[in-house]
Amino acid sequence: MNDAFQALSDPTRREILRMLRQREMTAGEIAEQFPLAKSTLSGHFRTLKHAGLIVAEKTGTTIVYSLNLSIVEETVATMMEIFDFGALKKRAVPTPRST
Repeated sequence: MNDAFQALSDPTRREILRMLRQREMTAGEIAEQFPLAKSTLSGHFRTLKHAGLIVAEKTGTTIVYSLNLSIVEETVATMMEIFDFGALKKRAVPTPRST
């Protein structure tokens, strides 16, 4: 889980995850969206893969990335538990006043 949190700490990696939420994409399609060197993006892909947040499938010379939904869901559930979102939501609901 620490690897997932580390991966999410970078805005570029969060944007890559947002893009992959829509559909799977090739490394080239993702690279077109960033003004970064391919080596820099490769480092981001490596971090996301190491955290288990994305899956890479190589077909010939093309790498296609997709979200690993089970790990993403586990990470979100852990965040909700850490910050007790259920309790926050309950406290945020205003109580009606009796007159």
